[in-house]
Amino acid sequence: MICGYRHTGLVVRNLEKSLAFYEGVLGFCLWKRMVETGTYIETVVGIPGVVLEWAKLKAPDDSLIELLQYHSHPDPTADCKLQPSNKLGCSHLAFTINHIEELYHVLLEKGILCKSEPQTAPDGTAKVLYCHDPDGIILELVEDCQSARL
Repeated sequence: MICGYRHTGLVVRNLEKSLAFYEGVLGFCLWKRMVETGTYIETVVGIPGVVLEWAKLKAPDDSLIELLQYHSHPDPTADCKLQPSNKLGCSHLAFTINHIEELYHVLLEKGILCKSEPQTAPDGTAKVLYCHDPDGIILELVEDCQSARL
């Protein structure tokens, strides 16, 4: 049975570029980083001869995301196409942030595509912004306006 949430793994094209975004723009902190190869990781991911590099990043609340770059077996279909919000599967990752208006302008300056300006929820409890990371993954950025969390 499930005991808790561990992390979310995101496959990226370029680990350095993604680290620059998640650390430099969003404020995650690098927790661990390593290159893996050999029988263990081949068996876990089901790819013989795999060489992958990963970095685990911590948010201030100690939640984790893992960025993975497959050096030996990059996804041949990866085209960094910006997916619509209603695409079947994992549609987005949501992060609680502060200073959403400032972050919105930083994202624009960095060339990050945002779906709109930050929007206030109808009940006034939060401001919400959808944007894309460097690989087109949709991120939902939420700033709580009151004690309620979405």
